Parts: sequence; C-alpha cells; structure tokens
Amino acid sequence: MQNKLMNGIALLFSVNAFCQLSVNLESNSQYYIDDGKIKLSETEVSQRFRSNSYLNVNYKLNNFTIGAQLESYEPKALLNYSPALYKTNLGTYFVNYNNEKAGVDVTLGHFYEQFGSGLALRVWEDKQLGIANSLLGGKVKYTDPDQIITLKALLGKQRLGFKLSDGVVGGLDAEVKLDSLMKVKDFSTSVGFSYINKYENNKESVQYPKNVSIYSSRIKMEYSKFALEFEYLYKTKDNIKEISALDPNNLFSGKAYLLNLSYATDRFGVITSLRRLENFNFYSQRDQIGNTYHNAVLNYVPALTKQYDYSLANIYVYQAQPRLSFLPQKKAGEIGSQFDIFYKIRKGTLLGGKYGTDVSLNVSNWYGLKGTYRTYINDVRDYKTDFFALGERYYSDQSLDIRTRLKDNWKIAAVFINQFYNTFRTEETSGEVKAQTVVLDNIYKFSKSSIKLELQHQWADGYHGNWAAGLFEYNINRNWSCFVNDLYNYGNTDKDKQMHYYTGGLVFRKNSTRIQASYGRQRGGLLCVGGVCRFVPESAGFSLGISANY
Repeated sequence: MQNKLMNGIALLFSVNAFCQLSVNLESNSQYYIDDGKIKLSETEVSQRFRSNSYLNVNYKLNNFTIGAQLESYEPKALLNYSPALYKTNLGTYFVNYNNEKAGVDVTLGHFYEQFGSGLALRVWEDKQLGIANSLLGGKVKYTDPDQIITLKALLGKQRLGFKLSDGVVGGLDAEVKLDSLMKVKDFSTSVGFSYINKYENNKESVQYPKNVSIYSSRIKMEYSKFALEFEYLYKTKDNIKEISALDPNNLFSGKAYLLNLSYATDRFGVITSLRRLENFNFYSQRDQIGNTYHNAVLNYVPALTKQYDYSLANIYVYQAQPRLSFLPQKKAGEIGSQFDIFYKIRKGTLLGGKYGTDVSLNVSNWYGLKGTYRTYINDVRDYKTDFFALGERYYSDQSLDIRTRLKDNWKIAAVFINQFYNTFRTEETSGEVKAQTVVLDNIYKFSKSSIKLELQHQWADGYHGNWAAGLFEYNINRNWSCFVNDLYNYGNTDKDKQMHYYTGGLVFRKNSTRIQASYGRQRGGLLCVGGVCRFVPESAGFSLGISANY
C-alpha cells in the first residue's frame, strides 16, 4: 500500500508545473505498546500498528474543479475510529463548476454544505474526530448579480464509511438581504429559510416513518456595534432509541431555538448565546441514531461552552444533550446559555502595564428540560416539558483569562476555571464533579528561537481527583522544535490509576510540510474539536504524523 501511495505522489509531481493542481497528503500512524500501567484489550492487541492516511488532489481548469480523496486505514484505523473506516478506497470525488459572474455554482459527486447555523444541516469532515459526513449527489447554488438573494438546492445520499447510508437527503435553502433589497443604509438585515428531508424506506416488518423533515427560519441583524441572530427549527416526528434499540411504538417531533447577541467596540465586547434543544437528533439512517462515531449525522449540534486550549481544562468537557430518552434516563434535551466578555485594559495604566492587558470572562450554564414523563400500556410513552423552566443542572463553568506582556519578548497568561460536571446525566454513569483549574502560560522569544512553559493544576472533589500538568516546548529555529509534557493524576482514589501521562516529541516544519514524531501515553477520555467530541481510549506507544501541501 505504501508503494502505491508513493507511486501516486510521484505521478502527480510529473504533471506540468503550470497547471492549477493542488495536492494534500496527511498521515497519522501509531504503534501501540503495553507498558507498566497501560495495556491494550484482547481485541485491540491483534493489531498494534495502525494508520490513517489521506491523499487529496484538486485540479482547476477555468471554471471547473475536479477533486478526489484517497483514504487508507491500513492495516487498521487508529483506535476508536468508526468500524466503517477500513482498508483503502476512494473516499470522496467531485466535479464543480463555479461561474462567479453568473452567480452559479454546481457540484456533482461528494460535497459539503451548511444551512444557517448548521442545526438544520451541516455535512463536514474532521479527520481528527473521524467525521466524514459528505453527501454524494448534486448541489446547485445561485446568487443574483446584486448579491441580494442566495438559493441552494441539494439531493444525495450520505457517506457512511466507504458505503452510503440508506436515506435519501434533499434540501432547499434561501437567504435574502433585506437591507440591500430596500436600500437601507447603516443597517444590515437578512432572513433565511431552510428545508431538509430524509427519505428512508422500511426494511423491517415494523413501519417506521419514511420521511423526516426539518423546517427552519432565521434572521440576522447588524446595526452599529450590535448584532443579533435568531433561528427557529421544527423537526417532524421521528424515532427515538431506547438503550440500543429503536422504539417502534413511539414517535416524537422536535424543536430548536438559537439566539446569538453581540456588542463590540475596540476594547470591549460581549457575546451571548442562548439555546434550547428538544429531541433534536437528525440522522440519514435510523439505525445509526445515537451512535458514538457521529456516523450518518446530518445536523451540527456543538456544545456551546468555551473551548479550552489546556489539557486539564478538557478532562470534564460538556457534550450537547439534544436527545429524547425514556430509558435508561428520562430526558428530552437541553437549555442553557454562554456569555463571553472581553476587555482590553489600556497600556500605561496601573492594570494595563506597559503593553496593555487582555481580560476575558466566560460563563456557561446548561440544564436538562424540566418536564413530566409517562409510560402507558403497551409501552406507549408521552412527555411534556416546560418551555422556560430549568431542569437538573448538567454542566457549568466560569473562567477568567488574563493575558499580557512582561517584556517585548515575554508573553504571559493566567487562567482560572471553575467547572461543574454531572456525570450521571452527560455520561449516563453516576455522580457529579466540581473542579477548579489554574494555568500559568509563558512564551519567551529569543532572536531565532522561543520557549513555551505551561504549568497547570486541577482540584476535583470526585471522579479522577486532583491533577498536575506541565508542558515545555523549545522552538529551536523556524524548522525544528521539541516538546515534553506530563499529566499526573496524583489524586486518584484508585492508586493503580495514580499515573503520569507523559509525551515527548520532535517536530520538523518546512514550507507547508510538517512532520511530528512522539512517544508517550494518551489519557483516555473525550477529544473535542469545535464542541464536538470523540472518545479516545487510554493507550501508549509511538506516533508519527505527516502533513504536506503542494
């Protein structure tokens, strides 16, 4: 397989240098080992070397673009990636015609798309999370010459590994800029409408709904320093999943509300997000409802909480809870908010110092929907929620982030985070955790090199207990850097789990090529990107990552 990839790359570089050809290569490999503390399971130990590799090629000629992505999961995919990703095959391919003057954009083959905020539809790819949710079919986009009206239409089947899901997905989206239409100055406003339908025939003797649709309307307004976005969505009746089986006796509709408000000046800003979700999962194949790999997911439901850059702050991360369930727990969705406040203290003041100081405060609170749940004869179920009432608290955090310079070449950040995490509701296990995390982050630059020193500590009253962590990174020059980090779970009540999760590595960069080699342990838990998470198992071993663009 490696020979095939190398031959393919060599062939691509033999193409005339003046053609509009772009090539991207990405490969992540790992050799898993058993050390004194971490061992693979019997299933995992059957293949210790695993690799995920991607070769993406795009060729542009005038208004046309042709592209394809070859994917290889050989001998097997990295641990806890979807079983649907295996062996080597063509993952995506497409032909696109884009005429900007005419306002026409047409794609045949695999494509990605988002309507509104993504709550109605978002098909996308994230290799780190193992998400590959493109649609295979056709998409048309039209924008009028004055760029007032934008129309989109699409039809296709969703990718499920190297196969396709059973459902046929169709969608329409329209957005109108009212200020341009009415020629209003100093005030920007637009409205949008979306419709998405999933048609899936019945293979089983039980009759499930063949059509499930989402209707969405949204408005966006901007005036001076203020901005507002509001979106309302309704999902027609759909299946729910109880434990691991579809419920044939109960079908429920769903709703979603999203409100974003913001105010910003040169030195001060406030961003507020409010959201209420009720039974708002949406899948292109009904038997994939609730799967842990994000297979066949059609809409984008990220956690609206602060995305932290620090390892200990990501031990207790919240995942959005849009699902309706009667078993094993009774819950119908979530309601909550996130507030971000930013302020830049002027330089030359007592608190601003010589260089000025950036201060940000984030507050997030998320709750279940308060309601009543009933079960009748023949397992017929019903529920009713209160629209504004807050149910049990699922998650909350408050963080204060202060960043400044002590010298021209010395940046420093101090971060304090307070978290509450309801493991019973979010992970469906038991208990709850209160954790406080402090971080001191330093970056010191020399003439041609720099060092980064990061110190963290977390106090927690349950679950894993207390942690300490440190990171040292030395950027030797523009091409080479090395790093060492360690997370020490010294406060775990289970002494066998009081262990160091250490990693050391070397990184080489040149132009658009990056190579990283490392050895160490991986802490088990949730890996999150943009509010969407994937569980990664505890492991140890050697890793090699390569990425290059040409």
